[in-house]
Amino acid sequence: MPLPDPFSVAPTPEKYWHLWVNDDGVSCHTECTISDFTLGQLGPGDSPQFSRPLLDQGNAFVTYLPVGWTADWHENHVPKWIYVLKGAWSVESMDGQRVIMRAGEYSYGGDQGCKPTADGKVGHLSAQVGDEPCVQLVIQRNDEAWRALRPGAFQ
Repeated sequence: MPLPDPFSVAPTPEKYWHLWVNDDGVSCHTECTISDFTLGQLGPGDSPQFSRPLLDQGNAFVTYLPVGWTADWHENHVPKWIYVLKGAWSVESMDGQRVIMRAGEYSYGGDQGCKPTADGKVGHLSAQVGDEPCVQLVIQRNDEAWRALRPGAFQ
């Protein structure tokens, strides 16, 4: 039986716990959901994926990579932290190293300004891994503050 098109079905709502203060000044937990994901590209040349901004004026959002999602060679259009909330994904760098990140792991996407190779490699390849979608929390900056940082810059 052929697999369904991963973009034919919108993601189900993702659950999270919201810790807040009620009118009596008491902290409370409420189980909430993130929904209303939309299909689009996060940057020029990126493969389409579902995403949901978390703030109107912020740079934080949740992405949803359906089973079978892949992205051809591309750079992160801006520097960003990518936290895996559920599932797994892989990232292959131009030097041939492939890293698989699972729930609870995270990476920093600072590959802006790569020089394309003769065979068309630039930036990285990425793909959803396994039999469940990969849900990620992305926090990015749209200015120059995080550009061209070397490993260890956040220590």
